[in-house]
Amino acid sequence: MSLNLAFIGLGVMGYPMAGHLANAGHKVCVYNRTTDKAVKWAETYGGSFGATPAEAAKGADIVFCCVGNDDDVRSVTTGENGVISGMKSGSILVDHTTASAELATELDIACRKTNLHFIDAPVSGGQQGAENGKLTIMCGGEEDVFAKTQNVMTLYAQAVTLMGPAGAGQLTKMVNQICIAGLVQGLSEGLYFAEKAGLDQNRVIDVISKGAAGSWQMVNRHQTMINDEYEHGFAVDWMRKDLDICLNQGRKIKAKLPVTALVDQFYGEVQAMGGGRWDTSSLLKRLKATD
Repeated sequence: MSLNLAFIGLGVMGYPMAGHLANAGHKVCVYNRTTDKAVKWAETYGGSFGATPAEAAKGADIVFCCVGNDDDVRSVTTGENGVISGMKSGSILVDHTTASAELATELDIACRKTNLHFIDAPVSGGQQGAENGKLTIMCGGEEDVFAKTQNVMTLYAQAVTLMGPAGAGQLTKMVNQICIAGLVQGLSEGLYFAEKAGLDQNRVIDVISKGAAGSWQMVNRHQTMINDEYEHGFAVDWMRKDLDICLNQGRKIKAKLPVTALVDQFYGEVQAMGGGRWDTSSLLKRLKATD
């Protein structure tokens, strides 16, 4: 069944995600802060675009949002001409932005006040996952509302899971980023050690990736790391934003995150090297820079 959908935010993730919705036959209206990108998207996928978030959201059954941070989300949802002011009664707001759990609760309350529904639904899988429709989505919200959005989200995701009430999706995404931070640092140190030890790094990865050390990061990032290529993937700037959210939440719930805090500092050093837009696997470049 074709739905009227809106998608707010056409970055490296949102652009292909909205495209999957249009390709599946849904009527999609988009909004982007840079109008030229919204125009290009509409021309490419045959959808439409709104001059404001509220205009894009008008008449939509579900409004999806994927922007930068908490303040960006507030700007396009509860701010002047935000989607909430344009959404029809009973429709659903789904936020794919990686943001704070507090913001999820805030938006849930704001939606309830205007007879709307809310799902926080941060994603994992990066640009590649978005383009290939293979994202993993962690959701927070009411079960019946989630059920109305799950099949739509599977158009760009391989896994869509309800983790609990509003905010649970964001908390789960924090767990995801905490695990990745330590994993990428470990992979960087392993490749660095292999090089120093005079081993063939590719042969090392070929062997250990089939055992307990194997991971998505190892399979998908080892070759670009060995080649010293980092102009791709999930940017260090965004990872630091995410880790800041994790560390702040950790302080609130008294969860100790010593490795996360240390890796966050290492990413700060990568930024100081001019690598703010490098892929998160550039932790290896930081290690080599200390030689």
